[in-house]
Amino acid sequence: MGHAHSHDESHSGAHSHGHGHSHAPADFGRAFAIGVVLNTGFVIVEATYGFLSGSMALVADAGHNLSDVLGLLIAWGASIAAKKPPSARFTFGLKSSTILAALANAVLLLIAIGAILYETMHRFFDPVQPEGWTMIWVAGIGIVINTATALMFMRGRKHDLNIRGAFLHMAADALVSVGVVIAGAAILLTGLVVIDPLVSLVIVAVIAWGTWGLLKDSVKLGLLAVPDSVDDQGVRSYLSGLPGVEAIHDLHIWPMSTTETALTAHLVMPAGHPGDAFLHEIADALEHNHGIGHATVQVERDRQCAEGKCA
Repeated sequence: MGHAHSHDESHSGAHSHGHGHSHAPADFGRAFAIGVVLNTGFVIVEATYGFLSGSMALVADAGHNLSDVLGLLIAWGASIAAKKPPSARFTFGLKSSTILAALANAVLLLIAIGAILYETMHRFFDPVQPEGWTMIWVAGIGIVINTATALMFMRGRKHDLNIRGAFLHMAADALVSVGVVIAGAAILLTGLVVIDPLVSLVIVAVIAWGTWGLLKDSVKLGLLAVPDSVDDQGVRSYLSGLPGVEAIHDLHIWPMSTTETALTAHLVMPAGHPGDAFLHEIADALEHNHGIGHATVQVERDRQCAEGKCA
């Protein structure tokens, strides 16, 4: 639902503001809490048995799971901060903390990749015979826990980068655990010790693949790029095609958070301000057709304003 207000400031033009508010992001607090508890317990179990059994694949997966626990905590904290009301200093509230959290998660994963890769290369030169059955049983538990956690974030993965990051990490963890089970079985059948660090390299590759997408998307949002979910040309065409609009300039679209988008635009309308109903229509259309929940529109009567030559 949109609301609008306007006021004339001079004989040559009027400033008009239309604001539409998109639906609040779903509350995943319970999912975060369950995910953190389950994965923290599993990290302790997996790391312990990894060291005791000599499996670098288990240790690598435990390190990745630990980074995911920290990532879940960061994303959870950001989702709570994003709900804080605006203040005199933070006029948009703390919504953009979700973008910072996504970026922090990507950096955290890069650090985990480096640590796992270092230990894996060391294991190539100093091989240890791992216990295949231990790898299979512990990783099997990981498949159950990570799959269950991923399913809790599935419904929000398309609309929130934070939630998508949590989902992708948990889904990737489940696949990695499948790889560890396969490695354990292969070691039992062949006795080849090299299989363990080779699987660790596959784990690193899987983590790197997921991290690249998260890093790229979070950096774009951090640089205030138009969100991928918004068609900027479609928005421009819509505004330019409104009745009475002769030109449009200073159009800016940027993410306020991982779920909310804002817009400002100047519309040149020689016939003058068309009234509040016009603003309500714009706010409603931008929200429901283009996913932009916060829009501010300035109406100008003078065409020269489009060229930056307003008197």
